[in-house]
Amino acid sequence: MAGQVVPVPESVLAREIFGPLGGVVEIGAVSATGTWSVGEASVGELVNRRRGEVDRLLELVRGIGGFSSATMAIADELGYLREHEVTAPSLLLWSGAVEGIPSRLDELERPDVVRRMCHMAADLQLTYFLQALVTAAVAAETEARQGADEIAEVLAIAAALADTTGRSAPATVFRMWRVAHLPRLLRPEADTPEYGKAGFRAYERALEAVVA
Repeated sequence: MAGQVVPVPESVLAREIFGPLGGVVEIGAVSATGTWSVGEASVGELVNRRRGEVDRLLELVRGIGGFSSATMAIADELGYLREHEVTAPSLLLWSGAVEGIPSRLDELERPDVVRRMCHMAADLQLTYFLQALVTAAVAAETEARQGADEIAEVLAIAAALADTTGRSAPATVFRMWRVAHLPRLLRPEADTPEYGKAGFRAYERALEAVVA
């Protein structure tokens, strides 16, 4: 039918969430070393130590997106929450290459460079993570006030996984998300469907009340 909105498959919505979450746990594993040593980072140790929080995060994500068990299994299939090697080049990618690509890869192992990459990566991936959560909630037609409370809790867990110092506070991530993503989605000429624009506006207001 002309003009019919084609729903986004929930597997796609879930992957958009689990991708940035993978970045968050890698960043958190490096930060948890206390020395900004990529070689010492252990995703498995971080996830096991914070297992209750990770399980709660996944439970909330399932509810926010109305995801099936098969869709939630994608998180395990991707392997981000299991032990795997964290590399400096992967941090470079998570950080959007803002630090730049050096002529020698060993320069990416310097603690000052790793710290900057992790800080940038946390900002970027948590903002992508929030955008993916809100998109899934809007697609699932989860009521904004309820959804905002759940998203705020998920975001608080993810921010703490990325950095225990409080640098990546949910209010900060919310403001970055609002300026980085909403203008392109909500401009009059944007191709976002009207129900989507209404949904994003509702979540922006509800999240501001909860986290900001």
